[in-house]
Amino acid sequence: MKLTKTILFGLVSLLILSSCSNDKISSERGKVKFETISLSSKLGGRISKIYVVEGQEVKKGDTLAYIDIPEVVAKMMQAEGAITSAQGQLNLAYNGATIEQLNQIDQQLNSGKAQFEFARESYNRLENMYKDSLVSQQQFDEVKMQLAMARAQVEALEAKRMEVRKGARAEQIEQAQGQLDRALGAKEEVASAADEKYLIAPVDMSVETISLEEGELLTPGYSLFNGYKKSSVYFRFTIPESKIYDFKPNQSLTLVNPYTKEEIPTKIIAINQLAKYADITSTAPLYGLDESIYELKVVPTENVGNMTFYLNATVLIKKQ
Repeated sequence: MKLTKTILFGLVSLLILSSCSNDKISSERGKVKFETISLSSKLGGRISKIYVVEGQEVKKGDTLAYIDIPEVVAKMMQAEGAITSAQGQLNLAYNGATIEQLNQIDQQLNSGKAQFEFARESYNRLENMYKDSLVSQQQFDEVKMQLAMARAQVEALEAKRMEVRKGARAEQIEQAQGQLDRALGAKEEVASAADEKYLIAPVDMSVETISLEEGELLTPGYSLFNGYKKSSVYFRFTIPESKIYDFKPNQSLTLVNPYTKEEIPTKIIAINQLAKYADITSTAPLYGLDESIYELKVVPTENVGNMTFYLNATVLIKKQ
């Protein structure tokens, strides 16, 4: 009886080995992958509304969440005030002084001229008296100094009136223009920040995880949504050093879904060495502990939109 069981077991084993030898599927197994997407906000705020759920597929441009950022309104008011002020400075630089300012300068000039005439008459009188030795040298010098000061004041006022009538210097106009440009830039920055109140889907994608809930605080740069692009499917294979020379970049491969038996035409676009054991993703890697490990990145060469893929599902390489 034992001999009979042994013979039967041997026959079954031979049949299994024979069927395996005719199987065209190699031992290299890979995983289905998608290009991942993480969405976050540049500004912090409180999550007011989330419009999607985990597992939902969204289109490019769909609104995923609304973030309440009250600081944006205050910054916009500040920016608009700065623009108004800078525009006024630029208008003043282009238009020059107002009529009231010109009248004020003319009045100052008339007063200066009157003082100059009085100082000149005083100088003429004392000059004759000085010649007749009726006044001292000090008195004559004081009147002479007052005349020079009155003349200098009149010349300064005339120069100021001419400058005001001509308008601002080119440097002043450029300075005013620069202030306006800076204020406009600040407003554009605030407007860009205002757009951050809405988190928008950048591409057609599947939402896999939502890290926060409504009412919670979202900090700048923190990922609120994680997902992947459904149209970005590719495949990763972990290959030991002993078999890596069987593969080359741009080499065509036929992959097989072991469950649906669908065949997928692909090609290798990259071969990279893996530096860490934890990065290995094959389901049953056959390698020695002393071997280097490499990763194949494989992409479809034909449209696979009619096929169904799930993240991290297994695919096999079919022998040619």
